[in-house]
Amino acid sequence: MLKSRAIKKSLAMILVFGLSLWPLGCTQANPSEEILIGVAWPFASLDDLFAEGLELAVQEINEQGGVQGRKLGLVKADDEAELEKGLAIAQAFADNEGIQAVIGHRNSFISIPAASIYDQAGLVMLSPASTSPDLTDHGYVHVFRNVPSDQEIARQLAVYLAEQGHERMVIYYTDDSYGNGLANAFEDYARVQGITIVDRFNYYGNLKDLERLHDKWQAFGMDGIFVAKTATGGGAQFLVDAKTVGIEVPLIAGNSWDALSLTEDTGVTTEGLLVGSFFNPQRPGSRTQDFVEAFQREYQQPPTSYAAAGYDAVTLLAAALEKSDLTHPATLAQELRDLGPWEGVMGMHRFDGRGDDIGDLVVLKKIRDGQFEYLGH
Repeated sequence: MLKSRAIKKSLAMILVFGLSLWPLGCTQANPSEEILIGVAWPFASLDDLFAEGLELAVQEINEQGGVQGRKLGLVKADDEAELEKGLAIAQAFADNEGIQAVIGHRNSFISIPAASIYDQAGLVMLSPASTSPDLTDHGYVHVFRNVPSDQEIARQLAVYLAEQGHERMVIYYTDDSYGNGLANAFEDYARVQGITIVDRFNYYGNLKDLERLHDKWQAFGMDGIFVAKTATGGGAQFLVDAKTVGIEVPLIAGNSWDALSLTEDTGVTTEGLLVGSFFNPQRPGSRTQDFVEAFQREYQQPPTSYAAAGYDAVTLLAAALEKSDLTHPATLAQELRDLGPWEGVMGMHRFDGRGDDIGDLVVLKKIRDGQFEYLGH
């Protein structure tokens, strides 16, 4: 009864902030008997199939008997990709005695400050999207991600680009946690691979400035542009403007550009765009192929990278919760680390002492003929 009151109090707290919150995968009979995982994500503004990946995982786990004989349920809160709302959700989840762990947030600029709240509360936060190295740089015990960091994505992109003969590149970045982290990582690894970064810039939509920069880059012999900016944060407009001023060199980007809808969104072809991400639906092995088939059957469309990351986040937590002390959520962090190499639909996961996923997860893919072609590397 005490836990039930605590849950009601925390749910009310989130509603006070005007945040959308609803149960997902929860039975109606007796919610207090369920094991609850909070999920913070900009659900309404993104059509990334992340929620569908969560739903499928919960459905399958509950059909197989749940966790410690109890049903698994998710409590969703939409942070709307806004820092204030994200932190309000984090505090509400942290105050909720019924929440065993949290999946989220999507954006690094929210995950990084929210991580402090979760860690102080002894509540595991597992991010299936925040790739900024800063997330795990603070010595937190309860903060994890189940995707590769920007460091590893940048390293593998730099190795591949050097193998392809790139020698002089430009970095287009944004001055935030995601942009700086990815740009710095790529510059460091590019240098190791013998690639010279001839310029770093942040573009504000002035075509004359971009035309002037393009002339300078041509004089430097630029042979590619690395994009350390989210597609939705203004990066997609750069595709339009780059085409307008005649920029034809290859574009390379991180996981935030992992969407074929960019062509539809911008009206400009993204042919040849190279992306470093974290899910290959063509990966051999029954784990991945069973997931792809089940997702297609359930939702009549193929899973996205975020669908896979959400699915693996739920199943990773369920595996660790099966062995943890549910009366003390803080024990979950050690159980996650003790999973060791653990195969998910994305690949082999393994957490280090910092909470980084150091499994073999990075996937490089290029848009060719309007579809992603997965590259061996």
